[in-house]
Amino acid sequence: VNEWNNKSHKITGYSKFEVMGKNFVEIYITKEFRASVKQVMDDAFSGIETANFEFALFRKDNQRVEVLLNATTRRDVSGNIIGMIGVGQVFLMMRRPPRSTPSPSTSKGS
Repeated sequence: VNEWNNKSHKITGYSKFEVMGKNFVEIYITKEFRASVKQVMDDAFSGIETANFEFALFRKDNQRVEVLLNATTRRDVSGNIIGMIGVGQVFLMMRRPPRSTPSPSTSKGS
């Protein structure tokens, strides 16, 4: 890990200080997803990008979090691969149904 934003901290409970320089896959990814997450990251380092990859990680409090990941190759101005960028969304939050609002016909006072 060489970058960690505030949202990552909020989702995982780990601060930037705690994760910088650590092996993300070996430490934070659940065992059943380690090989596939490593492959997605290795692919991104080779120029192969992946969208909407589902995996699970562990929060600092040991709760499991389902994540939807997009892994993109990071390139310098000359087009050389210099790393990868992973953008994740908490999957369970995405599956929640939208809040419903009362229709005008069911509102009180009409």
